[in-house]
Order: sequence, then C-alpha cells, then structure tokens
Amino acid sequence: MQLRYAMTGLVVVLSLAGCQRTAYDYSSNASAGPAPLTAQPVPSVQGGQLPPPTGGSQFPAAPTTTPPMPGAEPGAMAANALDITKESMVGSWRVNGSCDMFLTLTNLGSGSRGGTRGCVGELTAMGSWEVAGKQVLLKDRSGNQLGSVYKTADNRFQGQTSTGQSISLSR
Repeated sequence: MQLRYAMTGLVVVLSLAGCQRTAYDYSSNASAGPAPLTAQPVPSVQGGQLPPPTGGSQFPAAPTTTPPMPGAEPGAMAANALDITKESMVGSWRVNGSCDMFLTLTNLGSGSRGGTRGCVGELTAMGSWEVAGKQVLLKDRSGNQLGSVYKTADNRFQGQTSTGQSISLSR
C-alpha cells in the first residue's frame, strides 16, 4: 500500500519537473531597448520657380448638363423591357461599374432585403427591393422608393434613381 503512494508521489514529482515557467521575467533589464538606427545622408533640397504652364488649361471644360442616356426614359425602357423573376435577381450585381449591390430573398417589409457596398449617392441608403411587373424597385430601409431598373439584356439592367441618376446593373 505504501509503495502505491510512493509511486503516485514519484509520478507527480516527475510530471511537475517537466514544467517550467513561460511568463515574462520582469526582473530582467526592462529599460534596454533596441539599439538606435544610424542616420542616413539626405540629398539637399533645391528651390525655385516653376515655369508657367504651356497652352491653355490642361483639363477639359466641365459639362453643363448631363446628356440623356439612350432609352433612359422610363416609358421607353418599360416598352422594351424583358420579363424578370425575383429568383433571377438574387445575388451580387455590379452597379455602374463602380460598386456592388447584393439582393437576397429574405423578407423585409413588402420587399426583400438588399444593400450596396461602395456606392455613393442615394443607393447608399438601399435596404430592400421588389419586382413589380417588368421593373425592379429599389427602396430604402423605410420602404421609400429610391429608383427602378428594367431588364435590357441577359444579366443587364438599366434605370434611374428618383432624382434622375442613371443606374446600370450587370454581372
């Protein structure tokens, strides 16, 4: 019986002997940091006047009005629009070639949940969408319509926001 206790004690002592402390030793010299870097030579800086720009302005004149997109009128798009289903809209879409729109089938109010990433303007507030006839209505989180798009080709939609900004969706 005593041999059993002695063996148990020996096993415990041997297993603890293999352990060591892995915490940081605060007694070491804590103020010793890395050695400072040596300075590198820097070339001298020159100053002076720049020559005047050549020719007129290097930038073109800003447009005064935005030309209408061909077929951008809602009536014209509706007449030529292709049929769509809600299921065909689900997924990721590229908006105007510069940001992303994500459409799901998760219910949100009267429509389905949707959103944008990297977009500017009204589309940043998009929260839901729904299919109404041959158009897709884009809405904010309160259910107010932000814009609409119509299917013009496979994986291509055209439309505009409620303020007239053109929208192009593609995959």
